[in-house]
Amino acid sequence: MKTLKEAAISDESVRRLNEMFGVDYITASLLERRGINETQKVKFFLENDTSYLHNPFLFDEMELFVERVLEAKGGGQKVCVFGDRDVDGITSTVILVQELRAMGIETTWRLPQGDEPYGLTREYLDEAAAQGVKLVITVDCGISNIEEVLYAKELGLSILITDHHLGGDVIPAADAVINPKLEGCSYPFGGLAGCGVVAKCIWALRFAQTDLYNEEVLLFHAYPGNTEKGKETVVLEALKVRNLMIEERVVEEVSAGLVPVEQSRIIKFLNCGLPILALDVDVQKELFKRAFGNSIDIYMSELRGQFETVLPQIKGKSLFSLMRISRSLRYIQQATELDLLFSLFHAFAIRKHPSLSAGYEEVLDLVALGTVGDLMPMVDENRIIVRIGMNKMSEGSRPELQLLLALQNIAGVKLSTNDIGWQISPLINAAGRLGRPDVAANLFLAQDISESNRYVEELTSLNRERQKQGDEAWERMSKGAKRSLELYDNKFIMVDDKRINRGLTGIMASRLLRSHKVPSLVLAYVEGDQVRGSMRSGNNFNTRDFLELFEELFTDYGGHRCAGGFNMQLENLPRLKEQLQAYFERYEGETHDGEEIVTIDVELPIDYLNPSLIELVEAFEPYGEGNPPLQFLINKAKVESVQYMGQGGVHLKLQLRHGAYSWPALYWNGAEVVGEIFDEGDYVDVVFKMGRNYFRNNETLQLTIIAIKKHFTPIEEIMGG
Repeated sequence: MKTLKEAAISDESVRRLNEMFGVDYITASLLERRGINETQKVKFFLENDTSYLHNPFLFDEMELFVERVLEAKGGGQKVCVFGDRDVDGITSTVILVQELRAMGIETTWRLPQGDEPYGLTREYLDEAAAQGVKLVITVDCGISNIEEVLYAKELGLSILITDHHLGGDVIPAADAVINPKLEGCSYPFGGLAGCGVVAKCIWALRFAQTDLYNEEVLLFHAYPGNTEKGKETVVLEALKVRNLMIEERVVEEVSAGLVPVEQSRIIKFLNCGLPILALDVDVQKELFKRAFGNSIDIYMSELRGQFETVLPQIKGKSLFSLMRISRSLRYIQQATELDLLFSLFHAFAIRKHPSLSAGYEEVLDLVALGTVGDLMPMVDENRIIVRIGMNKMSEGSRPELQLLLALQNIAGVKLSTNDIGWQISPLINAAGRLGRPDVAANLFLAQDISESNRYVEELTSLNRERQKQGDEAWERMSKGAKRSLELYDNKFIMVDDKRINRGLTGIMASRLLRSHKVPSLVLAYVEGDQVRGSMRSGNNFNTRDFLELFEELFTDYGGHRCAGGFNMQLENLPRLKEQLQAYFERYEGETHDGEEIVTIDVELPIDYLNPSLIELVEAFEPYGEGNPPLQFLINKAKVESVQYMGQGGVHLKLQLRHGAYSWPALYWNGAEVVGEIFDEGDYVDVVFKMGRNYFRNNETLQLTIIAIKKHFTPIEEIMGG
């Protein structure tokens, strides 16, 4: 059953969003309805520039990370990148390998092959040491490898861990750990994918090779305060900046000539031996002299010449005049001219070094692919990362990726997260699921396009095999799933299959979750005496915490709130089944997703459903967890035609007329409602999503139906009232 729900909105908040950020009222209403009404949340919806991303040096151990990599570079040490077999792990591996090689570091890489377990193993570490590797960097894994990291130290290996999975109570004793989900981590966003974490490390490595790395400077700005005659004051502000982060700030308002120099906080702050930078030094010195007289002089370096070379748009403009037109300041509450100076300094620094700005964007196509493929939340900085990355994909800047887009007939089109998540990510994941993630990695690391083409063919073959095995496995486990659901009192499903490929357990668990709407666990048998489990759940059940309850039975485990996995000795399987049954006999919480709530973002008046609506839809991209696609309601649309689609005719393609336009509309698994809810020629109320459809080089706009019911005309309208 589907229940419609439309969130209430505050008219006052809508007006505020309209006035503060210059968005139209419909956009403001949608932002408010989705709870995107705080300045920082709005920023990530409206902006499309890497300068708005969080600073990577907010990670507590980022300096340790870059110092160890630079040490490897300086010492000619061999480095190995160790990743995971899924799309996140593969893209993480590729972008870091390419970056390290571009730095001149001898770099190899390794992904789990066949039935090898997730994460670092002693066998791999022995292999790395034998090959002369001195530094191992994990990507999208490593946070659970406590013992393996200690073993690596015994072998003389350095370990850098980059991961985004939840860790346990003990953190590996690596040389540095970069993980936004660490307890107490100062990084402000925990929703990065593994490849997103690696992208942060890449930016930090590039910054560490500039003249700004670890250099502390002071930014100074003064302006008139009280201008009343006889009561004049000067406001003096200064920031200490390191690695483009504000470390300390001092503000002091001084009555002209009345504050002794030795009592001034700003003088003490400035008198620390660090370079003092200012815009329009002559003006600043005059204001400084007005505040403290001639008893003290101060040396400042002029920024204007450097700024105007890189930021020509500020030429001849004062901070005061720039305050009125600055885009970045609208995201800072009670912003001052010093905030603007820091914003300009930040923009200058990254544009002076293109590898930190335009060049950095070239990495983000694969980061977008991994982020979407790993189902990361499309909030905060993930929005900017994925938006830029999708644009780069559409532009065709990476030829190897274009081969995949062409294979799926979406090369050269405006891509959506739906295109990436349903057409590209499964291709990459297919390689890992069948134990050959190296095929996907080699596709992107190939030396020439002909070599990449060979890997595309191999990837296509693996994907066909994955689909075949998946269909066969689903057919086998459907009956077992129903029996399991009864055993666990409709709270849980566990299915074990001796024939399923270990790489398909996650897909099958997701499919069971969608079908039965309860947490689902699928087990595969590996190498005779091992069991591999993958689990998926809805938001109302924490998979990672659940698996932790049984950790004594596992050789390793990990995951997120809604997805997790483990490896286990086969001999422990009977105990696991016993403990699971006992747990769910006692469990009184809610595991079932319950009735489906269909959320309506906006009910459209008849004139608003027109082709320009796609612009609004795409303005809210990227879509995903935390930002589902916009869903619209229209009333009294006429069903002009009904066409059955798919094997067995289970899907519908309708032609709906609403106002001046007629729209093709797909309704997946909707065939059974024809004749029950509506017939051809009826008027219906419809909840739908809008997107682009590409077929034989033709682009059309298309609706996807979420819910539909027959429209009942009010009696007064029938009577002409």
